[in-house]
Amino acid sequence: MKLFRTFLVLAGLMVLLTLSACGDNEDASGSSNESDSGVSAKIGVISYMSGPGAAYGEAITNGLKLAKKEINEKGEVNIELVIEDSAGKPDQALSSAQKLMNSENVTGIIGPTLSTEMEVVGPVANQNGVPILGTSTTAQGIPQIGEYVFRDSIPESQAIPASVEKAVKKYDAKTVAIMYGNDDVFTKSGYDSMKKAAEDLGLEVLTTQTFQKGQSDYKAQLTEIKDLNPDLILCSALYNEGAVIMKQARSIGIDVPFVGGNGFNSPQVIEIAGDAGNGLIVATPWFTGKDDKKVQDFVSTYKEEYGKEPDQFAAQAYDGLYIMAEALKKAGEADRDKLRDALAKTKDFSGVLGNISFDKEGDVVMDPIVLTIKDGKFQVFEE
Repeated sequence: MKLFRTFLVLAGLMVLLTLSACGDNEDASGSSNESDSGVSAKIGVISYMSGPGAAYGEAITNGLKLAKKEINEKGEVNIELVIEDSAGKPDQALSSAQKLMNSENVTGIIGPTLSTEMEVVGPVANQNGVPILGTSTTAQGIPQIGEYVFRDSIPESQAIPASVEKAVKKYDAKTVAIMYGNDDVFTKSGYDSMKKAAEDLGLEVLTTQTFQKGQSDYKAQLTEIKDLNPDLILCSALYNEGAVIMKQARSIGIDVPFVGGNGFNSPQVIEIAGDAGNGLIVATPWFTGKDDKKVQDFVSTYKEEYGKEPDQFAAQAYDGLYIMAEALKKAGEADRDKLRDALAKTKDFSGVLGNISFDKEGDVVMDPIVLTIKDGKFQVFEE
C-alpha cells in the first residue's frame, strides 16, 4: 500500500510537470500564450554580429536589449528576443530567418542589418506571413517587397538629397565627384540617390568612381578625383570603407568636403578616420545632442548600460522594438497576421527618433537632421 501511495504521488507530479511544459509551447501560427501581465511573444533578430561590419550589429542588439528590458518591466507586453548572427552575408541571413520562422516559431522579426540581406530575407518572410521590420535597411524598394515588410530607417532617397542640398548651399558647389561601392545593394542605392540629387540641383558630375567591400587601397580613384578638383565628394559606403577613403583622401591632399550616405552614420567613422573625418556631412534621423527629454534619458541609460553613446543604429533598433511592442499590445495576442495589421496602422509613434508613422507601403515617414563631424564629434550642420 505504501508503494502504491508513492506511485500515485509520483504520477501526480508527472501530470503537473507535463501541463506546465505544455503551457510554454507556441502553436504553428506563431501565437504564444498570454502571460498574466499581457501579451507574450518571441521576436526574432537577424543582426550583423561578426565580421567587418560588426559595429552595426552590436549597436542594433544593444538598442534592442535595452528596449526589451524597459518594455518587459512595464508589464503590458513581455518579449523574448531570439538573436541570430548573419555576419553580413545574405545566405546566412536567410538561414537565420528560416530557423527563426520555423524551429523558433517567432511572431515577428527585426532585421536583417543590410539591405542586401533584406532583399533575400524579406520575400521569404512575406511569403510565410511573418512581419519583418528593418531598422537599418535604407535601400530603395525594401518596403515594396511585400505587405509584411516594414522599416523605421529613413531611406537614402530621403536622407541624401537633404544633406547634398545643404552642402551645396554652404559651399556654393557647382561640381561633384561620386564614389560608391558597386557590389552592395545599399551602397548602389545610395549612389542612385546621389546621382539624382546632383541632377536635380544642376551639379556637374566630373567623375564616378567605384570600389568593393573590403578594399583597402583607394589611391587610384582618389588621385583621379584630385586632378579634377571637384567642389564636393559624394560617397556611398559602409563605415569601414568610408572612413578609410576619407583618411586616404586627406593624406594625398584632397581637402574638399565629403557628403556621405547612411553608412557613415556611425561613431566608428570617427574612430577609424580620426581628424580626416572632420567636415563629413550626413543626414540622419538621430542626434544625441537633441534637446529632448526622451532622447537624453535614452542616451543616459544607454551610456550607463554600455559605456558609450548610442548611435543611429542603436536608436532605430530601440524605437523599432517599441513600435513592435505597441503593435503587439494593439493586436491583443502574439499572432503574426494581427501583428502585421497593427504595425501597418502605426501613426505618430513618439520615439527617440521623433514622430514615426508608416505609409501605405510600410515605409517610414520622418524628417532627417543634417549633421557634420566637427572637433571629433557629430554636430548639427550649420549652413
